[in-house]
Amino acid sequence: MREPTFLILTALAREPMHGYGLIKDVAQLSGGLVELRPGTLYGALDRLTDEGLVTPDRQEIVDGRARRYYRITDAGAGALRAETERRRVGVEAATRRLAARELGFA
Repeated sequence: MREPTFLILTALAREPMHGYGLIKDVAQLSGGLVELRPGTLYGALDRLTDEGLVTPDRQEIVDGRARRYYRITDAGAGALRAETERRRVGVEAATRRLAARELGFA
């Protein structure tokens, strides 16, 4: 799973969000390393919707403009859970190897 997808699903794991909220939350979650542009975000949301990982939640009008909220689906939560575990295993392996290197066992 690519980093932007992981961060979008992570943002939506807490609550449904609209596009601008997702852009801000992804930037915050990544420490500013991932800055999604609207075109990139909505392309990703379309793809994730087609894959059944997210779904539109509701739409509201704010200042005369439509604001669509998205939420993670059960399948999306499962994919996020699996990716989180995969990354955890990788981080633990890297941590062990770095510790061994620092002790001179590498």
